[in-house]
Amino acid sequence: MEEFYKVRKINDLKDLLTQSCTLYSDKPAFLIKNKGDVYSQISYKQFGNDVEYFGTALLKLGLCGSSIAVLGENRYEWCVSYLSTVNGVGTIVPLDKELPANEITNLLERSEATAIIFSGKYREQIKMLKSTITTVKIYIDMDAQTNEDGILSFHDLIKSGKQLVEAGDKSFASVKIDSDAARILIFTSGTTDIAKGVMLSHQNICADIMGVCSTVQVNSDDKTLSILPLHHTYECSLGFLAFIYNGAAISFNDGLRNITKNFKNIKPTVMITVPLLIENIYKKIQDKLRKSRTVKIKFNFALFLTTILSIFKIDLSRKLFKEIHDSFGGEMRLIIVGAAPIKPEVSRFFRRIGIKVLQGYGLTECSPLVAGNRDKSFRDKSCGKAIPGVEIKILKPDNNGIGEILVKGKNVMLGYFRNEKATQKCLDNGWFYTGDLGYMDRKGFLYITGRLKNVIVTKNGKKIFPEEVENYINSDPFVRESYVWGKYDENSGDTVVCAQILPNVEAISDKLNAMNMSKDELTKIFKNIVKTVNGKMPLYKHIKEFSLRENEFLRTTTHKIKRYVEEQKEGLAQVE
Repeated sequence: MEEFYKVRKINDLKDLLTQSCTLYSDKPAFLIKNKGDVYSQISYKQFGNDVEYFGTALLKLGLCGSSIAVLGENRYEWCVSYLSTVNGVGTIVPLDKELPANEITNLLERSEATAIIFSGKYREQIKMLKSTITTVKIYIDMDAQTNEDGILSFHDLIKSGKQLVEAGDKSFASVKIDSDAARILIFTSGTTDIAKGVMLSHQNICADIMGVCSTVQVNSDDKTLSILPLHHTYECSLGFLAFIYNGAAISFNDGLRNITKNFKNIKPTVMITVPLLIENIYKKIQDKLRKSRTVKIKFNFALFLTTILSIFKIDLSRKLFKEIHDSFGGEMRLIIVGAAPIKPEVSRFFRRIGIKVLQGYGLTECSPLVAGNRDKSFRDKSCGKAIPGVEIKILKPDNNGIGEILVKGKNVMLGYFRNEKATQKCLDNGWFYTGDLGYMDRKGFLYITGRLKNVIVTKNGKKIFPEEVENYINSDPFVRESYVWGKYDENSGDTVVCAQILPNVEAISDKLNAMNMSKDELTKIFKNIVKTVNGKMPLYKHIKEFSLRENEFLRTTTHKIKRYVEEQKEGLAQVE
């Protein structure tokens, strides 16, 4: 029988914060970067107090029962705003800071937000929108020192809330939480469709946190660097709330260009991220090994030595692979990846050098984690087993066991905001129809094969999963990334497989001096690569046409390719 880590029960997010502030009172909840790369600590006690102060001030502004939007980079004030709102004021509406002004306006009005709390770097943008937004009445700037131009200061509200609490105001502290009510409204990123508003409750989030924490060990000695945007449930639930639940310390990345410096200063032990970041690091290491035979020999000997020592339960990986460990700050032990599949060889590589990489699967509608590999039970090709409290079943599996993935549990959303039709389409008797395709093995491990909307179907009914073909293409060292789709071919009267490929110019240059290559020469190389890929697949899956890209693919803020904008109609090379 599988063992799980012991977790403490939480009834709602207010209960979560109250318990953590009691258990970890003087421990650092946040490590905040100041000028000169000097970090200050904010204790759990102070964090809990600030949430109460700010919540009390919001109630004093008459925002009880209101929807409150939050817009900004990952930062302490964002976290205070989130928990102050959901723990006694109203409904939080996290917004994607990368959205253009017209979309921000649209989501503010669709969510019926009465107030918006925003980072100072978006002040001018918000001021321009004020005249066009009809629902928002209160504007709060996280960085403003004083109230000005009809915009309130976040820090002034903290001060006024503190004065109210110290004078005996219990309006926020005394609020009883309805754990079943919709208190979090998150708009999906919409990689293939228009964004829908996902309604989540305290119970949804808490069930997911307890499920996750029973399968992966995080404790009060851990530190994390928050990299992914907090407006996504993946980072918010796992990279923020789950760490607060466990008494760990959170710091914020201040831009990918500073990530190496952040690692060095914070020395994180656990990280939540997407495969793209880890795979890029892996590729750089492999490129370095390819360039030097001496370095490669030394590295392979260190791997061999690590394997031998592991038999005797001796771990010297941090010493043997010091340079790689130091690039993460020197103390990294666990990396949790989601939002897209990670290549199995990448997970195996990092595990061999002493950093465990565990892949999970989730959706915003499921708060978000559904399944995950565990500390002691994992398979690199799988996204893991269902977390405790979650049921998974495969709808109408084909001969290979592949069908639509259905999910049931307390983590499943209440529905889509003001969209009953979409809700009825994906929720039936407690089961959520994910739109993802996959299968389960006999041990309960889940494998994702693709997205229902992305499947290419030939006139003979054969199904092709673009993600599978992309994995074959991406396995070539000359390829950085690819995108596969189906296109109707008038000559054959059938749907054919097409691909866009982003070359790995650095790798090609090292081997073939690609900088001086003509486009025709480069196309010829990739025709051979595509032929090799085709040789690994049945005829009906063969790539018939492809093109080479010069620029990166357009992405969502969780680094997924925006599939609906990348399909190409012309300029494709034929594969003979």
